[in-house]
Amino acid sequence: MTRIALVRHGQTDWNRSRRIQGATDIPLNDVGRRQARDAAEALAGGGWDAVYSSPLSRAAETGSIIASRLGLPEPATVEGLAERRYGLAEGLTGTEVRERFAGAPMPGRESTESVLARALAALDDLAKRHPGEGLVVVSHGGVIGALVRWLSDEQLPAPGMLILNGSAHMFEHRDGSLALVEFAGAAEDLDMVGDADDRVPATR
Repeated sequence: MTRIALVRHGQTDWNRSRRIQGATDIPLNDVGRRQARDAAEALAGGGWDAVYSSPLSRAAETGSIIASRLGLPEPATVEGLAERRYGLAEGLTGTEVRERFAGAPMPGRESTESVLARALAALDDLAKRHPGEGLVVVSHGGVIGALVRWLSDEQLPAPGMLILNGSAHMFEHRDGSLALVEFAGAAEDLDMVGDADDRVPATR
């Protein structure tokens, strides 16, 4: 069995202004770096063996901050952990998306099925490489949300619960299957902007 702490990266300026990031590579801001340090403190002492991250800079820097605090090597990046692609919606707020697309499909938005397939494959590969170990894996709200919804049969996140920047969610990978152990969803905080995907109409 492999333990996996799946961490959402710290805040960026686009998180703060509630803009959808997707594949757009927006760096952490100072609040995001503080959130990464707070996440590292919360994880310290947990018996972690390695840190991995999405290749996007906001996740990679979060992972680097966590790895430094835990005394582990710099995180390797994994393509399958990158944020969901939102196509023409990237850079827009939820209000702008609703005005521009009016419930129609958003051109270029990656399907939930695609996000799940690549994220599950990435985590399965990491678990096979680290049997019996503990991994910290830094990813994104859209990826974590897709996994949590699928593994909980859409029971989580509960109404009003968001995947906050810097939050850590616990999973186990056993016998080839991933299981959700603890979902760390919380109400929105002024300094910790929630998952933009929760604010966007669920068009396909």
